[in-house]
Amino acid sequence: MMAIAMLRGVWHYRGFILGSVKREFQSKYGNAILGAAWTVLNPLAMILVYTVIFAQVMHSRLPGANDAPYAYSIYLCAGILTWGLFAEITGRAQTMFIDQANLLKKISFPRVCLPLIVVLNALMNFAIIFGLFVLFLIFSGNFPGWIFLAVLPVLALQIALAAGIGMVLGVLNVFFRDVGQFFSIFLQFWFWFTPIVYSASILPDAVRPLLAWNPMAPVIGAYQTILVSGQAPDWLAMTPALVLAIALCVLGMRLFRKRSGEMVDEL
Repeated sequence: MMAIAMLRGVWHYRGFILGSVKREFQSKYGNAILGAAWTVLNPLAMILVYTVIFAQVMHSRLPGANDAPYAYSIYLCAGILTWGLFAEITGRAQTMFIDQANLLKKISFPRVCLPLIVVLNALMNFAIIFGLFVLFLIFSGNFPGWIFLAVLPVLALQIALAAGIGMVLGVLNVFFRDVGQFFSIFLQFWFWFTPIVYSASILPDAVRPLLAWNPMAPVIGAYQTILVSGQAPDWLAMTPALVLAIALCVLGMRLFRKRSGEMVDEL
């Protein structure tokens, strides 16, 4: 019943949600000369740097790819672009209640709208750059075919995991502002502990089992398997990430419901 009431509230305030997404996108790029092109240029610059340094300068190769054209670049893009979506959702969600303090104090609306706005804004930015990446796959002859549709459930899992983490951090950050600072540092270590710019096969045998404790490792690995190898990912390996995502989403909503009154006073 709670979920149905939540969905009804979101539908009733759909204009508010879509309007907020539109306003934020326009305010972010409205006064820039290149406008929304910056959404594309920033991640492209990062991908270019990583590709040049690792693929050319350091002569990195993707194990098992037999030096296939663009294999490492596709592997790198699949990881960096999807990690960027995860980082944006979690990073912005942890401050969403603080950033919208005035709104929370003055207007009564379903609070679940705020994480939804964060997710939609991040998805809009992701859609632009990932769409260009898909065009590259098509024109370079590396599009994986129908198995590409397997990206959708992986994307849904990733969004749920990011939103769950973001909601928990968002509530905690209202009361303990060090939480946001700590997570920003933690996220940098998390990035390098996830096989994004390297393959898990190059890790020492003593380190490799530790990846089982990283919920993003199988998620990023699923993208790379689909886009590089054109194969279905290991769905079973993502089960722990799915369980964690559900648990964090439930915990985030309960924390907010229980502490919503205190949050308004704290803000």
